[in-house]
Amino acid sequence: DCSGLVYYAYTSNGHVVPRTSQAQYDAARNITLAEAAEGDLLFFRDEAKLSHVGIYLGDGEFVHAPSTGDTVRVARIDSPYYQLHLIAVGRLLP
Repeated sequence: DCSGLVYYAYTSNGHVVPRTSQAQYDAARNITLAEAAEGDLLFFRDEAKLSHVGIYLGDGEFVHAPSTGDTVRVARIDSPYYQLHLIAVGRLLP
């Protein structure tokens, strides 16, 4: 799942991070999309709750696991769907 991808990517590189998307959101320092750098997190909502997280790659792209068991893929943050559902950009690392 999406938060598992974040967890795997960060812990594989020696960082301690929470496991769930909500806990990752709570732990991240809020930044603007203009400030986003490679490795920062993009948080999305579906209806009224946080439902998805991806890892920013730079140049308007991010990697994410769309759903449990689905293929990890790269998407663009400027696509209409993701623009509509983006609620926060966060940084876990200093």
